[in-house]
Amino acid sequence: MSHHQLLPGRYIGRFAPSPTGPLHFGSLIAALASYLDARAHNGQWKVRIDDLDKPRTIPGASQDILTTLERFGFEWDDMVMYQSHRTQVYEEALHQLRTDGEAYDCGCSRKEIAEQGLNGPFGSIYPGTCRNGLPSGKQARALRCISPKSPVCLDDRLQGKYCQNLSEDIGDFVIRRADGFIAYQLATVIDDDAQGVTDVVRGIDLLDSTPRQIHLQRLLDLPQPRYLHLPVAVNQQHEKLSKKTHARALDCAQATRQLTEAMRFLNQSPPRDLSQASIDEFWNWARQNWSSRTLPAKREIVITGHSL
Repeated sequence: MSHHQLLPGRYIGRFAPSPTGPLHFGSLIAALASYLDARAHNGQWKVRIDDLDKPRTIPGASQDILTTLERFGFEWDDMVMYQSHRTQVYEEALHQLRTDGEAYDCGCSRKEIAEQGLNGPFGSIYPGTCRNGLPSGKQARALRCISPKSPVCLDDRLQGKYCQNLSEDIGDFVIRRADGFIAYQLATVIDDDAQGVTDVVRGIDLLDSTPRQIHLQRLLDLPQPRYLHLPVAVNQQHEKLSKKTHARALDCAQATRQLTEAMRFLNQSPPRDLSQASIDEFWNWARQNWSSRTLPAKREIVITGHSL
């Protein structure tokens, strides 16, 4: 594992979309906030395509995402990283966790876990059935990481202190799935380290994942980035904007208007006529006026009209 020290004053941010479809307004909020926060700190901003989940990856979506970012005026540093090219690095981390006694094979199906009836705030809690070895007749399916007994806490730059007791709320969690694909939690921490990321700015729907990621950072001896979890955009049924909820793709012909709406969502008070400005004029204003201090410390914000 590489070890980037978090130096005071050094800032590297990132945007890591999954190529499951085109970018929508919810994606734009995360891209814009992470980009402007990086630039406000004279930092770098990197792009990573989280394309590990092959069954959900749509052909051509990665290129479509990058083209949209360019048309909206985003400029990233370094080469784009693709998770699908990094399987070997993840396998080495899995091997290390297994060797250190921090991970084990699990033969339980989702159905079996659900039938145990232990429900936590985030779904079924894994009861530890295979922790001391696979019960007879069971085949290894997933690989799980042992959850710590004591709470894992973080000080989120926007949402404040957040703690989770992983062993009670989630149980030992999956780091390689039954279908053989590496779990998001593991890939994210390894790639954030590889890209030297010091600051993660993303939607609050990922806050519940963060303690698992911090636990893995500690086990793999990786530095812990600072975190800032933004409110997510939801429709009037309080569903997060996504492909599932038929969120509308971003329209490159309306880039300045949609960027200005995203600034409004982030409580940055753009002037009314900014949506009529050129892309360059928008970015000049946005870079000079970004303030993480005025971000809304909420979990969700309902949006209506155009952006949906």
